[in-house]
Amino acid sequence: MIATMTQPEKMQRVSGRREFLGALPLGILAMTRTGNAADEQVIPFLDSKPFNPDKPNLPWEQLTSWLTPEEQIFAVSHYGMADVEPASWKLDIAGLVNRPQSLSLDALRSRPKKEYTITLECSGNAPAGGLIGNARWGGTPLAPILQECGLKPEGTDVVFFAADQGVEKIRGNDYKQNFARSLSVPDAFRENVLLGYEMNGHPLAKNHGAPVRLIVPGWYGIAWVKWLNRIEIRDRAFQNRFMARDYVTIRGEPRGDEIIWRETSVGKMNLKSVPARVVRRTSGNFHVTGAAWSDGTPIRAVEVKIDDGPWKPAQIEANGSHPYAWTFWSYEWTRAAPGEYAISSRATDARGRVQPTPDDPSITLKKTYWEANQQAVRKIRIEG
Repeated sequence: MIATMTQPEKMQRVSGRREFLGALPLGILAMTRTGNAADEQVIPFLDSKPFNPDKPNLPWEQLTSWLTPEEQIFAVSHYGMADVEPASWKLDIAGLVNRPQSLSLDALRSRPKKEYTITLECSGNAPAGGLIGNARWGGTPLAPILQECGLKPEGTDVVFFAADQGVEKIRGNDYKQNFARSLSVPDAFRENVLLGYEMNGHPLAKNHGAPVRLIVPGWYGIAWVKWLNRIEIRDRAFQNRFMARDYVTIRGEPRGDEIIWRETSVGKMNLKSVPARVVRRTSGNFHVTGAAWSDGTPIRAVEVKIDDGPWKPAQIEANGSHPYAWTFWSYEWTRAAPGEYAISSRATDARGRVQPTPDDPSITLKKTYWEANQQAVRKIRIEG
């Protein structure tokens, strides 16, 4: 039996699509249509893996929508998934403040709401990994709440605690701890840092930190504390497993004949791009599309290279006034003979920073896998 939709169901589908498309700039509208034509054939990358709904990740070859469906956005937990009841949830704000607060979810939602479209990437994402997504995040700004609490002058760090907890062994002893991360006071007071409770217009799902998570545009996902339930203002740097022992990048810096080793806590996102999708058209040409993103610094250019050929400019699609969202790009590749090819992309931002090659010292002298932003080399095979 063939299932049919009623007219109200059809109208709901059409209305939802219009609402989604109406929010996108024209350049992105063109991108969402790429690959839908009957005369296009997707050429799979040789490193492609089947989509696993049990471990959400972005299937790059299906990337035709600027906003990522919720079921494709990764979710990471370190002490297991916290089960928080929204009706009894409270956010306590204490420490070096003059007026501590305890806010319910209703109190938070009654405050002014902001929405930002932001790309979220896991700091452990591979060069062409799927631990990334672009979504519209909604919540209330953190800064006004902190202002109402009245930070004491000696406060320097804002620490965000989550409901999930585990046991850490430190110097031979076991300590029960909650997941936590911190921001400096200036970073926490940025106007676009949110106490978030929505994603793509829907309440946060449990695996994405419901009922409230921290939203920090331009920072890796480790800073976006899920299941948030306490904020403390402190007068010294907060150091725990996730700030000082784990999620720490170890990188060597050449100094003459020496290598100086540096350890830095994972924080702001690095400049990055990736070839996402290749389609062959009936004309014999190939259409290569991808995405580029950064810590909020505008993307100035994206270039594409086939094998060891020259870098060629890609066309950047305008993404409107969304500095923390990814930028789509496209490249027209003329007829190619059957065989195997390597496709690379590199992004340049407005500060002149260029996405590094895999053999750049900033990559080869990095001894941890966090913050992998080297150019991805993706291979395809064209059949005759």
